[in-house]
Amino acid sequence: MKKYTLIIFDCDGVMFDTRSVNRLYYNHMLSHFHLPEMTDEQFEYSHSHSVFDAVRYLMAPHHIPETEVITYLKNINYSKYISHMIINPELKPLITAIRPPCLTAIATNRSDTMPKVLEKFELESFFDRVMTTLDVAKPKPDPEMIIDIINHFNIAPHHVLYIGDSQVDEQAAIQANVPFAAFQNNSLKADYHINALLEINPLISG
Repeated sequence: MKKYTLIIFDCDGVMFDTRSVNRLYYNHMLSHFHLPEMTDEQFEYSHSHSVFDAVRYLMAPHHIPETEVITYLKNINYSKYISHMIINPELKPLITAIRPPCLTAIATNRSDTMPKVLEKFELESFFDRVMTTLDVAKPKPDPEMIIDIINHFNIAPHHVLYIGDSQVDEQAAIQANVPFAAFQNNSLKADYHINALLEINPLISG
């Protein structure tokens, strides 16, 4: 029997390198509202949180209505940003190797951009369930989307492995009571620290 039968992936920072893209995206937003570019601290928060939390964090000090900013972002053609995302070259080989029998899912603080990303990189068939901020009441670090995935497949939490790269992911895993693999971030509290996705394969077999 496999040690882990369900593998849940975070998107940004694990499935894709999106740091430059997200910085470009949010700086474009700030420029539209005549605000300076993000500081490194602002970027780290915005990169790991949902777009709604990021907008609130970046714009509230300037008293710009959140609804106005979200409306503006909805009218941006995100396709030009997706083309700059860099897929982890080990993602497809790993999933091809473990699935089946393992199930795979995504728990991401992305919103309506996630379906477009999956389509662009031909990943729709690689995942059995995809959860975004649009599917839950509370985004990560709340554990709601991870718990939803677990309940959907009726799998015991200790047979689930969540892969993430930020404190947001760490806290979501702790609160969902699932084993956590920290990807390229040794500062996180985790059951495993990995530098490459293919390191997951031997962990699954225990």
